[in-house]
Amino acid sequence: MLWLTLSLAAALCQSVNDAISKGCFSHLTAYEMGLIRLLYAIPYLLAGLAIIPRPPVDGVFWTSICIGLPLELTAFLCYMRAIKVSPLSLTIPFLAFTPVFVILTGFFILGETLNAFGLAGIFLIVTGSYFLNLSKAQRNPMAPFKAVFREQGSWLMLITALIYSFTATLGKLAIRHSSPQFFAVTYFLLLSLFSGALFPLMPGAKISHLYRRPVPGILSGMVLAGMIFSHTLAISMIQAAYMISVKRTSLLFGVLLGAVIFREQKIRERLTGAAVMMCGVLLIGLFG
Repeated sequence: MLWLTLSLAAALCQSVNDAISKGCFSHLTAYEMGLIRLLYAIPYLLAGLAIIPRPPVDGVFWTSICIGLPLELTAFLCYMRAIKVSPLSLTIPFLAFTPVFVILTGFFILGETLNAFGLAGIFLIVTGSYFLNLSKAQRNPMAPFKAVFREQGSWLMLITALIYSFTATLGKLAIRHSSPQFFAVTYFLLLSLFSGALFPLMPGAKISHLYRRPVPGILSGMVLAGMIFSHTLAISMIQAAYMISVKRTSLLFGVLLGAVIFREQKIRERLTGAAVMMCGVLLIGLFG
């Protein structure tokens, strides 16, 4: 069951990194928050690139990466902005909508069919998002849904989830033409370099901000690398659907860290909502 341990480790690393970014770098711009995480991970990614086997790659691999990188950076900036301006417990759970968007785009664009488990999973994810703001239902039954669009971090994370539904498909295509390990390390390394190259174009970004707090920066890069390596090792041991489903426990970890570290309020209803959403993700991932 090593794959299970590695999948949980990947989920925990992702949540811990969000807490580091919010706690130590939320006074910076969203771009700087994300760039710190990526730049400090480069030494670990280069080491990984030197160690892992290099599979033969073709034009499909590089085309998928070239299309995916601008989308990934856009999603990453939305992600960073979301955790900067809103509680973790009202942002991270909305990543559960990524498989929903994958299913819906497949249905409307590719004509793929929806089975009962997929529909049930979508229902649970939408229901869970309602539970995140359940206390607001006392005034108006539709208030919990309206609250999603009033909370900037929530709708930004919905946009992130939508973009991830496309980058996930591109990532699968690139993996088919390489390997999970090589793709992940190469992709994040190029994302780091691509993000850094845009530094002069970003308003308000200052180089001094990137090294002013080196200890949390190094820790953030280390945790990101840990997430990448544990993710790729786990996915090489088990079917991707099982690994990704377990990794979605990051929804719960994010809410719990928000409660413990940032003293976020109404954690019971938000944890309930995140748990319901995670059940929906499990249904889609395992049976949908």
